[in-house]
Amino acid sequence: MTDLQSRAELQLQLSPDQLHKIRDRMESFDARSSDEGEAVNFRFVFGEASLVMPEGALIMRARSPHPDGLARLKDLMATAVEFYAKESQPRIVWQGDLAGRGELEQFREATVVDAMDLTPHMKRVRLKARNLERFASFGGLHVRMLFPTATVPDPVWPVRGDNGLVSWPDETRRPTTRVYTIRRLDVAGGHFDVDFLIHEGENVGSNWASHARPGDKVGIMGPLGRPIRPADWYVMGADETGLPAIGRIIESLPVTTRGVAFIEVADGGERQVIEHGTGIELHWLYRNGVPGGESKVLADAVMSVAWPKLGTSFGWFAAEAEAAKRVRDHWRSDLALGRDQTIASAYWTQGDAGTMAG
Repeated sequence: MTDLQSRAELQLQLSPDQLHKIRDRMESFDARSSDEGEAVNFRFVFGEASLVMPEGALIMRARSPHPDGLARLKDLMATAVEFYAKESQPRIVWQGDLAGRGELEQFREATVVDAMDLTPHMKRVRLKARNLERFASFGGLHVRMLFPTATVPDPVWPVRGDNGLVSWPDETRRPTTRVYTIRRLDVAGGHFDVDFLIHEGENVGSNWASHARPGDKVGIMGPLGRPIRPADWYVMGADETGLPAIGRIIESLPVTTRGVAFIEVADGGERQVIEHGTGIELHWLYRNGVPGGESKVLADAVMSVAWPKLGTSFGWFAAEAEAAKRVRDHWRSDLALGRDQTIASAYWTQGDAGTMAG
């Protein structure tokens, strides 16, 4: 099969600091990088990319045998360049395969098949969609869900822009987006499960899931998120918002894996079965009346774990923003661990619904 190729040239000079940050971000998505003259090359399992930097210019190149791989490469590069060089307002226009506006490769319209209560505050919704192979690739756990609302009951779905990224309709037709975890994915069966934390207050995802019925439509885009690096040993922690992700991670690890995981929930009624045969010690922590985000027990438990000196190790954490910051600072500053060994994510912030699963 002939490789698909794309190229974009910008009048942009990256500083050494910008290049370092872009390179670090690309490597965090399981890329191997190398220098070759004016170019920095990145090799992924699904394709190759490069940043070529002649004087005063930046040339981005992407090559993959599959459209999904090419779209992923363009997305990773364009996102990194637009973020770290945003003061220069880079205008990226791709040439070659998958160039120009058109159907967004990472988008699917999904239809509700079934919905069931897992616990008093967690609901599982099963959805079906076409061609789900993409969502088993790239190591991403999450999808961006595009919800209809009372204000926009029949939204217009996004398309691919000239920069290879998402081009949204105007606000009057745009769906509301939140990020959720695919708890289980059945590519052959054409369906996947998403677990929703149900709680009081104005929350788009929770409200949608509470009323989800077979035949309801929703959009999904992805997969999103940095991949979990293979390791011999893991330390993990999550509250309810990270429970679907930590459950999927543990169930997907080899039986030889060792480690410790902590899951914080409101009380014993919110405990779920996580089916796995690994050597990971799983501990459930109950708040028992303490509001979510106010307990320090989860972060303290994760930070108390001594990392082994032999073998490969990885740390993963997902919870309220302040707890995630404490764990991230401990891993990065106190233990001097980098992005290649840790992920500590803020899934929600007290007083702000945000875009993640909380």
